[in-house]
Amino acid sequence: MAVRSEKVTFIGGSGENLAARLDLPQGRPRAFALFAHCFTCSKDVFAAARIAGGLAERGFAVLRFDFTGLGASDGDFANTNFSSNVEDLVRAADFLRDRYEAPQLLIGHSLGGAAVLAAATRVPEARAVATIAAPADPAHVAAHFTEARAEIEAAGEAEVLLVGRPFRIKKQFLEDIATHRLEQAIAGMKKALMVFHAPRDQVVGIDNASRIFLAAKHPKSFVSLDDADHLLSRRSDAVYVAEVLAAWAGRYLGSADAATATPRAPEGSVVVEETGEGKFTQRIAAGPHSLTADEPESAGGLDMGPSPYDFLLAALGACTSMTLRLYAERKGLALERTRVTLSHAKIHAEDCATCETREGKIDRIERVIETVGALSPEERRRLLEIADKCPVHRTLHSEILIETRAAE
Repeated sequence: MAVRSEKVTFIGGSGENLAARLDLPQGRPRAFALFAHCFTCSKDVFAAARIAGGLAERGFAVLRFDFTGLGASDGDFANTNFSSNVEDLVRAADFLRDRYEAPQLLIGHSLGGAAVLAAATRVPEARAVATIAAPADPAHVAAHFTEARAEIEAAGEAEVLLVGRPFRIKKQFLEDIATHRLEQAIAGMKKALMVFHAPRDQVVGIDNASRIFLAAKHPKSFVSLDDADHLLSRRSDAVYVAEVLAAWAGRYLGSADAATATPRAPEGSVVVEETGEGKFTQRIAAGPHSLTADEPESAGGLDMGPSPYDFLLAALGACTSMTLRLYAERKGLALERTRVTLSHAKIHAEDCATCETREGKIDRIERVIETVGALSPEERRRLLEIADKCPVHRTLHSEILIETRAAE
């Protein structure tokens, strides 16, 4: 399945602009997911990008973003802490809810996993949570700067080297992580949980996975990542997580077929609603049938379905062919097959010799009808005449009243 990736921004918990990417599948997403990256990483770290892309290939829309002060997001990392990360996550969920659809799946890698566990109860629409190499206690990250701890305590801050890059850690960061205990939050989140962890993880030990798993209520699952490293730097490991995660989440968020099904419209009605995937993309329900409408890319759309005028021509063409079939059967004509080709254009009224309108432009629909079968010239001529009697043709030529009112 083809994947699209869009750059978006939203306001984080500290009021800063946060940079994000929304990875989207073609067609209606099965569900929206929110991905939180590892400590001092970014939304573009390999594991985040590969897992989000893998989920999008399997029908999920995934928002991954840079926490305040990291990657392309605004703000000062030194002023952030675990609590601010949780707030950023909640704001990301709010953004999805307001602009697209609330996330039903929360995914966190390393400290991002601890953050989604802490934030889960504040995203009521989330039905499933997945952690990848996550610590059971946010204070676990303090092990990365043990040598600088004395300086941080004495001077209030210190520069430490993390993953080969310098970061300024303030005392308030240590004080904040010391206040968070996740066991109670895990036990009370009332959501399905999947724990991914590698037994040989040298950064966050496997005992953390055990603590998270034991604290959680059912349904809960554990998947061993065998010899994967903490950052899932091998492509095969990230792909494996995406595959398993998509299959597992489908049990709680609905299958691909069920998620893409459009609700049945009331008999005699057509329901059209925005999908949120593009500027113009619409989901159409006609009875039990699901359709998609869009505009071509040249008009600012995603070209994910026919345009409104395409549907208009399709309605006329289908009605024409059906009408000819009914007439041929009633008269016993040897009509084997009908093909109707239609096009729409705007033309100057003065170029139409038979039109009442004499100024400006009018709509012109060209309809070319091909009839296949052992038909006489007179029978073919008569079929062309009958085409004008199709109900949609008559509707387009008649006076039409369209009444519009606000939904109650």
